[in-house]
Amino acid sequence: MLAGKGANQFAESIGVNTVPTDKLVTEYEKKEWEKHKKYISGVMEAFNTKWAHDTVGAVAVDCAGNVACATSTGGIRNKMVGRVGDSPCIGCGGYADNSSGAVSCTGHGESILKVTLARLILSHVEQGRSVADASQLSLQDMGERVQGAGGAIVVSPSGQWAATFTTERMAWAAAEDDVLWFGLNPKERLKEKLSQ
Repeated sequence: MLAGKGANQFAESIGVNTVPTDKLVTEYEKKEWEKHKKYISGVMEAFNTKWAHDTVGAVAVDCAGNVACATSTGGIRNKMVGRVGDSPCIGCGGYADNSSGAVSCTGHGESILKVTLARLILSHVEQGRSVADASQLSLQDMGERVQGAGGAIVVSPSGQWAATFTTERMAWAAAEDDVLWFGLNPKERLKEKLSQ
Protein backbone atom coordinates (compact mmCIF):
# COMPACT_ATOMS: atom_id res chain seq x y z
CA MET A 1 0.00 0.00 0.00
CA LEU A 2 1.37 3.37 -0.96
CA ALA A 3 0.31 6.76 0.39
CA GLY A 4 1.65 10.31 0.26
CA LYS A 5 4.98 10.94 -1.49
CA GLY A 6 5.56 7.27 -2.18
CA ALA A 7 2.26 6.98 -4.04
CA ASN A 8 3.07 10.08 -6.08
CA GLN A 9 6.55 8.81 -6.94
CA PHE A 10 5.20 5.45 -8.03
CA ALA A 11 2.49 7.07 -10.18
CA GLU A 12 5.07 9.28 -11.88
CA SER A 13 7.42 6.30 -12.44
CA ILE A 14 4.75 4.45 -14.44
CA GLY A 15 3.74 7.48 -16.48
CA VAL A 16 0.55 8.63 -14.76
CA ASN A 17 -0.15 12.23 -15.70
CA THR A 18 -0.23 14.61 -12.76
CA VAL A 19 -2.28 17.75 -12.24
CA PRO A 20 -1.87 20.55 -9.72
CA THR A 21 -3.63 19.75 -6.44
CA ASP A 22 -5.81 22.86 -6.63
CA LYS A 23 -7.43 21.47 -9.81
CA LEU A 24 -8.83 18.58 -7.75
CA VAL A 25 -10.68 20.79 -5.24
CA THR A 26 -14.18 22.07 -6.01
CA GLU A 27 -15.62 25.40 -4.84
CA TYR A 28 -18.09 23.50 -2.64
CA GLU A 29 -15.28 21.62 -0.88
CA LYS A 30 -13.33 24.87 -0.37
CA LYS A 31 -16.37 26.36 1.39
CA GLU A 32 -16.82 23.24 3.53
CA TRP A 33 -13.13 23.29 4.44
CA GLU A 34 -13.37 26.92 5.54
CA LYS A 35 -16.41 26.04 7.64
CA HIS A 36 -14.62 23.14 9.37
CA LYS A 37 -10.89 23.90 9.26
CA LYS A 38 -10.16 21.86 12.36
CA TYR A 39 -9.87 18.12 11.81
CA ILE A 40 -11.85 17.11 14.89
CA SER A 41 -14.87 19.33 14.23
CA GLY A 42 -15.06 18.22 10.59
CA VAL A 43 -14.90 14.54 11.46
CA MET A 44 -17.33 14.78 14.36
CA GLU A 45 -19.92 16.67 12.33
CA ALA A 46 -19.69 14.19 9.51
CA PHE A 47 -20.44 11.24 11.74
CA ASN A 48 -22.68 12.73 14.42
CA THR A 49 -25.10 14.85 12.44
CA LYS A 50 -25.50 13.84 8.82
CA TRP A 51 -24.28 10.86 6.88
CA ALA A 52 -23.15 12.25 3.56
CA HIS A 53 -20.34 10.24 2.02
CA ASP A 54 -19.69 8.75 -1.33
CA THR A 55 -18.54 5.16 -1.03
CA VAL A 56 -19.41 3.04 -4.04
CA GLY A 57 -19.29 -0.70 -3.58
CA ALA A 58 -20.20 -3.81 -5.53
CA VAL A 59 -20.35 -7.53 -4.91
CA ALA A 60 -21.01 -10.21 -7.52
CA VAL A 61 -21.31 -13.95 -7.92
CA ASP A 62 -21.10 -15.83 -11.23
CA CYS A 63 -22.88 -19.02 -12.26
CA ALA A 64 -19.97 -21.12 -10.93
CA GLY A 65 -20.14 -19.56 -7.45
CA ASN A 66 -17.06 -17.36 -7.85
CA VAL A 67 -17.46 -14.13 -5.89
CA ALA A 68 -15.86 -10.69 -6.18
CA CYS A 69 -16.03 -7.35 -4.40
CA ALA A 70 -15.05 -3.77 -5.15
CA THR A 71 -15.04 -0.73 -2.87
CA SER A 72 -14.18 2.87 -3.75
CA THR A 73 -14.51 5.95 -1.59
CA GLY A 74 -13.84 9.66 -1.60
CA GLY A 75 -12.85 9.40 2.05
CA ILE A 76 -13.88 11.65 4.87
CA ARG A 77 -13.88 15.43 4.64
CA ASN A 78 -11.04 17.20 6.49
CA LYS A 79 -9.10 13.97 6.91
CA MET A 80 -5.62 14.06 8.36
CA VAL A 81 -2.77 14.27 5.86
CA GLY A 82 -1.67 10.76 4.97
CA ARG A 83 -4.82 9.06 6.31
CA VAL A 84 -5.53 5.70 4.70
CA GLY A 85 -9.10 4.56 5.23
CA ASP A 86 -10.70 1.14 5.23
CA SER A 87 -11.39 0.79 1.49
CA PRO A 88 -7.88 -0.27 0.41
CA CYS A 89 -7.31 -2.51 3.45
CA ILE A 90 -8.10 -6.16 2.74
CA GLY A 91 -10.73 -7.49 5.13
CA CYS A 92 -11.91 -4.04 6.16
CA GLY A 93 -13.73 -2.15 3.39
CA GLY A 94 -14.01 -5.22 1.21
CA TYR A 95 -13.28 -8.92 1.15
CA ALA A 96 -14.06 -11.86 -1.12
CA ASP A 97 -13.57 -15.58 -0.58
CA ASN A 98 -15.16 -18.22 -2.80
CA SER A 99 -15.79 -20.43 0.23
CA SER A 100 -17.99 -17.88 2.06
CA GLY A 101 -18.87 -14.80 -0.02
CA ALA A 102 -18.04 -11.23 -0.94
CA VAL A 103 -18.56 -8.04 1.08
CA SER A 104 -18.24 -4.32 0.36
CA CYS A 105 -18.54 -1.90 3.29
CA THR A 106 -19.20 1.79 3.85
CA GLY A 107 -19.14 3.92 6.97
CA HIS A 108 -16.69 5.35 9.47
CA GLY A 109 -13.36 4.03 8.18
CA GLU A 110 -11.53 4.02 11.50
CA SER A 111 -14.30 1.93 13.07
CA ILE A 112 -14.38 -0.46 10.12
CA LEU A 113 -10.59 -0.87 10.36
CA LYS A 114 -10.73 -1.63 14.09
CA VAL A 115 -13.12 -4.56 13.65
CA THR A 116 -12.05 -5.65 10.11
CA LEU A 117 -15.73 -5.45 9.24
CA ALA A 118 -15.81 -7.25 5.88
CA ARG A 119 -13.88 -10.23 7.23
CA LEU A 120 -15.95 -10.23 10.44
CA ILE A 121 -19.14 -10.55 8.39
CA LEU A 122 -17.78 -13.51 6.45
CA SER A 123 -16.55 -15.20 9.61
CA HIS A 124 -20.15 -15.19 10.86
CA VAL A 125 -21.27 -16.64 7.51
CA GLU A 126 -18.67 -19.39 7.90
CA GLN A 127 -20.19 -20.18 11.31
CA GLY A 128 -23.56 -20.83 9.64
CA ARG A 129 -25.35 -17.49 9.79
CA SER A 130 -27.23 -16.08 6.82
CA VAL A 131 -25.57 -13.16 5.04
CA ALA A 132 -28.28 -10.82 6.42
CA ASP A 133 -27.82 -12.01 10.01
CA ALA A 134 -24.03 -11.96 9.70
CA SER A 135 -24.11 -8.38 8.41
CA GLN A 136 -26.51 -7.11 11.04
CA LEU A 137 -24.63 -8.83 13.89
CA SER A 138 -21.27 -7.45 12.70
CA LEU A 139 -22.59 -3.89 12.28
CA GLN A 140 -24.18 -4.00 15.73
CA ASP A 141 -20.94 -5.33 17.18
CA MET A 142 -19.00 -2.48 15.56
CA GLY A 143 -21.46 0.02 17.04
CA GLU A 144 -21.15 -1.43 20.52
CA ARG A 145 -17.38 -1.96 20.50
CA VAL A 146 -16.12 1.20 18.79
CA GLN A 147 -19.24 3.37 18.40
CA GLY A 148 -19.06 3.22 14.61
CA ALA A 149 -21.88 3.20 12.08
CA GLY A 150 -21.82 1.76 8.61
CA GLY A 151 -23.31 -0.52 6.04
CA ALA A 152 -22.48 -3.57 3.97
CA ILE A 153 -23.58 -5.40 0.87
CA VAL A 154 -22.91 -9.12 0.85
CA VAL A 155 -23.38 -12.04 -1.52
CA SER A 156 -22.72 -15.73 -0.90
CA PRO A 157 -21.43 -18.25 -3.48
CA SER A 158 -25.01 -19.62 -3.68
CA GLY A 159 -26.40 -16.17 -4.53
CA GLN A 160 -27.90 -15.29 -1.16
CA TRP A 161 -27.47 -11.51 -0.69
CA ALA A 162 -28.10 -8.73 1.81
CA ALA A 163 -27.84 -4.96 2.06
CA THR A 164 -27.64 -3.92 5.72
CA PHE A 165 -26.81 -0.65 7.47
CA THR A 166 -26.81 1.11 10.83
CA THR A 167 -26.46 4.59 9.34
CA GLU A 168 -29.42 6.88 8.77
CA ARG A 169 -29.64 5.83 5.10
CA MET A 170 -27.77 3.80 2.50
CA ALA A 171 -28.55 3.62 -1.20
CA TRP A 172 -28.34 0.05 -2.47
CA ALA A 173 -29.54 -2.13 -5.33
CA ALA A 174 -29.37 -5.81 -6.19
CA ALA A 175 -30.15 -7.68 -9.41
CA GLU A 176 -31.43 -11.21 -8.92
CA ASP A 177 -32.70 -13.17 -11.92
CA ASP A 178 -35.08 -10.72 -13.65
CA VAL A 179 -35.80 -8.57 -10.56
CA LEU A 180 -34.13 -5.36 -9.40
CA TRP A 181 -34.30 -4.87 -5.63
CA PHE A 182 -33.41 -1.45 -4.20
CA GLY A 183 -33.76 0.86 -1.21
CA LEU A 184 -32.50 3.90 0.63
CA ASN A 185 -34.20 4.08 4.02
CA PRO A 186 -34.21 1.52 6.85
CA LYS A 187 -36.35 -1.56 6.14
CA GLU A 188 -37.08 -0.30 2.62
CA ARG A 189 -37.00 -3.12 0.08
CA LEU A 190 -38.53 -2.14 -3.24
CA LYS A 191 -38.53 -4.21 -6.41
CA GLU A 192 -39.24 -3.94 -10.09
CA LYS A 193 -39.01 -6.36 -12.97
CA LEU A 194 -36.01 -5.92 -15.24
CA SER A 195 -36.85 -5.75 -18.94
CA GLN A 196 -35.27 -8.40 -21.11
